[in-house]
Amino acid sequence: MPESARGELLVVDGYNVIFKSARYMALVDEGDGDASDPFDRARELLVSDVAAYAQGKYEPVVVFDAAGNLSPERPDLSTAGVRVVFSQTGESADSVIERLVTESRHQMRSVTVVTSDNTIRATVGGIPVTRLSSDVLAADIDVLADDVETARSERTHQHLTVEDRLSPEDREKLWALMGKRGPLR
Repeated sequence: MPESARGELLVVDGYNVIFKSARYMALVDEGDGDASDPFDRARELLVSDVAAYAQGKYEPVVVFDAAGNLSPERPDLSTAGVRVVFSQTGESADSVIERLVTESRHQMRSVTVVTSDNTIRATVGGIPVTRLSSDVLAADIDVLADDVETARSERTHQHLTVEDRLSPEDREKLWALMGKRGPLR
């Protein structure tokens, strides 16, 4: 598949972003007691947020370090076009990220790597790789979330009945046709 069809690769250092953002850490801290892994909800929200962030521009991959996963399982969180990768036992997320970047370079494909880990940033730097800090991604996602909430709020204040959508003149005509006067209630 040509790059234009796939878009730029977006590689997100999952736990690095989670630990840099109050949005995700709040979910880790909450823990509902039933879950064996306190990161479940934070990971799911991050994957959802990355899907919204990447829409149409990136092919997103979120990489999690299996050492940071308290559950022995590596859940399949891939959803909404976001590929989720857990490093293998004994392998760091850094190694997975470096491998993804190297593969993309061989394909002459542009990549954006999101991490605040200076070692990874130094290792994967250079053309065609763009480095973006976790803080910047978290801030961009916060803006996106605010925009979505504003749009949702505006929608709930819109008139939802057919009667409310009609102009006063059309409403009067409708009432006349129905042989009624005043609002239909």
